[in-house]
Amino acid sequence: MLGKLKSEIELVSRHLEVIRAVVEHQPIGIMKLSEILDLPYHRVRYSLRILEHEGYIRASPAGAVATPLAADLLGGLEGEVDELIDLLQTMRKENSRNI
Repeated sequence: MLGKLKSEIELVSRHLEVIRAVVEHQPIGIMKLSEILDLPYHRVRYSLRILEHEGYIRASPAGAVATPLAADLLGGLEGEVDELIDLLQTMRKENSRNI
């Protein structure tokens, strides 16, 4: 039941890894990102497509560049992750009480 959730978290983690690399090395192309992150080309391409669709990056002639939304995402990430952790810890506590 939680396998799909785990897969989604791993996918989001990869997208975040890609966006951090874009911010650090922009403008940057797919091949260079693939090399830096040690990820297959097709996975980097997919993450870039998702990030562009969501407005966190944009394509430029020299490669991917971050938009202001990327800074907002990364700046608020810790708080959002904390909220998810709290939710999971609540689930754990409720489960422990019911066993």
